[in-house]
Amino acid sequence: MVLDTLVAVFGLATTVGLFAWTYRDANRVAVSRPWLWAVAVAGAFAVGVLMYLFASVPTTGVIMTANTGLVLYGFEREVVNESDESAEPTEPGTLPDQK
Repeated sequence: MVLDTLVAVFGLATTVGLFAWTYRDANRVAVSRPWLWAVAVAGAFAVGVLMYLFASVPTTGVIMTANTGLVLYGFEREVVNESDESAEPTEPGTLPDQK
């Protein structure tokens, strides 16, 4: 009973923290729809916590569900930050900065 209470308190605090962090980071990096990404990250984590508390689900399922929003946001963040410049061709066996 005490463990469930600790998990619930930790889950609530972390959900709020993830929402705030994701929204702030999405605005900083200029990811479109920061509210949507913040809800997706925090919502997936909250569903994972609720699954742990109220459903008899394997732990791997809980972990995967809780991490889904963060993983998807990470992919979106990478796409937004990647450069459109093509890499310059180099000679075989050399690094791009060695030419």
